[in-house]
Amino acid sequence: MGGQGGGVLTDWIVALAEAQGFAAQSTSVPGVAQRTGATIYYVEMLPPRDGVAPILSLMPTPGDVDVVIAAEMMEAGRSILRGLVTPDRTVMIASTHRSLAVSEKEVPGDGIGDPLAVIDAADFAAKRTIAFDMEALASQNGSVISAALFGVLAAAGVLPFDRAAFEATIKAGGRGAEASLRAFDAAYARAREKPREEVAAFPRKRIDALPDFAGHPSLDKLVGRIRAEFPDVAHGLLFAGVKRLVDFQDPAYADEYLDRLGALLGRDREHGGASRDFAFTVTAAKYVAVAMAYDDVIRVADLKARAARFARVRAEVGAKGDQIVYTTEYMHPRMDEVCGTLPKGLGQWIEDRPTLFSSLDRLVNRGRRVRTGTVLWFLGLYLVSSLRGTRRGTLRHHRERLHREAWLATATGLLSPNYDLAVEALNCRRLVKGYSDTHVRGLSKFDRVMAAVPLLAGREDGADWLRRLRQAALMDEQGIALDGALKTIATL
Repeated sequence: MGGQGGGVLTDWIVALAEAQGFAAQSTSVPGVAQRTGATIYYVEMLPPRDGVAPILSLMPTPGDVDVVIAAEMMEAGRSILRGLVTPDRTVMIASTHRSLAVSEKEVPGDGIGDPLAVIDAADFAAKRTIAFDMEALASQNGSVISAALFGVLAAAGVLPFDRAAFEATIKAGGRGAEASLRAFDAAYARAREKPREEVAAFPRKRIDALPDFAGHPSLDKLVGRIRAEFPDVAHGLLFAGVKRLVDFQDPAYADEYLDRLGALLGRDREHGGASRDFAFTVTAAKYVAVAMAYDDVIRVADLKARAARFARVRAEVGAKGDQIVYTTEYMHPRMDEVCGTLPKGLGQWIEDRPTLFSSLDRLVNRGRRVRTGTVLWFLGLYLVSSLRGTRRGTLRHHRERLHREAWLATATGLLSPNYDLAVEALNCRRLVKGYSDTHVRGLSKFDRVMAAVPLLAGREDGADWLRRLRQAALMDEQGIALDGALKTIATL
């Protein structure tokens, strides 16, 4: 368990055993910190023999564990690695949802562990495996995962106690018993009916189909343009891009996006794109929209001040209607972001005066803990978000546009000598993300990777090498892997 109610579940199991006349003992070894190390709870139980209480162990012994319960997928994998799961004895109960560890989150690219590896290992290592999304089931029933895990334990039939004894244990807890029983019942039924669910290596991507109408004249015009001017294979991503840019700015900005994609489609046709399912246009549909909807201060303020976000936070913490929820944000603005939000001329004027810039940066560049639920801070964020109408005239927008056009010029220039390399050059935009320091680091990696393109343009395997460079750039924040990959490229 890793902060998902392991103590409650452990107490239930011990109380259940003792109520049935068993001697039971629980121990725990806490993790280092949230999601860097999970707390291991160990419960051992035995019936007294001839009136003599058994001597119980403080820690599990590999090869001598009957049940392993993991409240998260990778915790199941760690249990297997520790040798606690054995094929002749252990029943593995695991929730298939993910609560990402810090080591997974800190990777610039996709650092998420492979759940299929855990499932395959469990099939080999465990006597029997029960695995499905118990977190979602518990949430649907207004409870927490510990209640669902307890229900699955009852359904597994490993312990010599009937279902009524499990339910009585929950009822004895008093507070929250009704919701816990709902989750218990749902998990019990699910474990009996369908104890395993299919686990995908990657989350399924959902791209909405292009609708007939969007419900507003300006939006209907955009939908009509997509249908009339672009190949069917690009419709889904173009529609996603249009939605993103309307949300980011306005319909006119999305119309500008379609103008730019139309020009790229023309170049794609000229260089045999039809025979390649318009891979260049489809890739551009995604990453041009990403580039145009960059994360600036205005965007960040807009997202944090939205009613939908406050509602989502309330739902995540389970707040009731009469409860007040405050969200504390950590913000660390720099003068770079302030200048980027100013009109192009003014922002550039300040940046061109290092003494003035440094003096202002000392006033601005410090961490702040912002309670967005308070009136003053909410109004501040709301006012910043209202600057959306001035965005096209800001210094940041000017620089983003220049950088975007330089990138697209490089990519389109590769269409004739190396179509696949041109597509990979578009994919490199994935390296640019976030804002503030995160954006600066990503932009630096992007520029370094793109600088290697001239060395690869004449190679048949140029696209493969550029893909390797991009993957290396996403492996670590410091860019160590990218440094090594660039040295390799230089020797080709």
